[in-house]
Parts: sequence; C-alpha cells; structure tokens
Amino acid sequence: MVSDTMQLSRSALVALLEEQAGISVVGSASSSHETLELAAQFRPNIVVISAEGADTGGVVLAEKIATIPECRSLLLGTAFPRSVVRRAFTGTVGGLVHKSAPPRQFFEAIHQVHHGQRVFDTELTLAMLRNTDLPLTPREIAVLEQVSLGDTVPEIAARVHLSEGTVRNYLSSTVAKLGARNRIDALRIARKANWI
Repeated sequence: MVSDTMQLSRSALVALLEEQAGISVVGSASSSHETLELAAQFRPNIVVISAEGADTGGVVLAEKIATIPECRSLLLGTAFPRSVVRRAFTGTVGGLVHKSAPPRQFFEAIHQVHHGQRVFDTELTLAMLRNTDLPLTPREIAVLEQVSLGDTVPEIAARVHLSEGTVRNYLSSTVAKLGARNRIDALRIARKANWI
C-alpha cells in the first residue's frame, strides 16, 4: 500500500510498484487517517509512506502501522532530521529509504522488510551516528521530544514508562547540560542543533 499526501507522487509510486513482478498494490491513501483505515481493512504486507522534513507525522504513522498484525512500514523521503532517523531506527519502523535510491534498491528494501528485516539508508543512518556533539542521552532526547509535542510531565511519564520524578530529573539534567534557562529554552537549543 502507498501513503502520500501528494497525488502526483502517490500515483507515480503506485505505477512504479505495479510494474514490478511479485508486488501488487492493494490501495493508496492521501492522509494518515485514510492510511490507517485502509491498512486495517486490507492488511498489506508493507505500507510505503512518503514523508518529508522535520514533520514527525510520517514516523508516527509508520509506528502505528507496525501495530497492525502482519503489517510493516517503510518510510520514503529526501531529507529527515536526526530525530526522525533516530526514532525510526530505534522504534518499530521497518525501514527508511532515500528517494534518490535506484528503483532496484527500493524494491530490494521492500522485499527485505517483507521478510522481517529492517532496512535503513546508509547515508541517513551514518549522519545520525556521527552526531558526536550531542550532549544528551537517548532518554533525555526522548523526554525532550515529548516536550516538543506539548505533553505535560504526567503525560510524558506515561508515554515513556517512567515515574514523574524521573521525567523531572531528565528535564533538569537536560536544562543543565544545554545551559538553558528552562525546558522551553532547552527545546529551542535542541531544535536549532537539529537534535530533535
């Protein structure tokens, strides 16, 4: 199945996939809501999700797709911030492929994800791993990412499975490490550095 908000690129992806032997497209969707509805109805082996930029909507959708039995997700895009690559890499997303990849590599990624493997574009993954200037731990980043979504301390605690006191400790250490005035300033600093 294909999920893409842009009609022209969605149609092009569907046409490209349908030309490939051994692949059949059961549907296409233009929104996250429609994608989830169709995925639940048709249970495709793979949902290819076209996503761009700092918007975390694509990776969130990919994670939701992974909760549907026998369904996997593959993100397709041209540019992703480290936070999206990191979330995809450490989460339940089946893979992440750059749109500049040759069709053969794209089809190979689909087959690998279908067989339970995870596939991540080398360039995007290395960019994330080379991020040596990041002073925060993965847990501190996870908590700060929840702050960026507007979650309160109790909501963050429930989402990342920590106590409220531990979440407050992570936020305090993040503020201190970044030399920020408060958690909002820490969020601003982290966004400016493309850490989230």
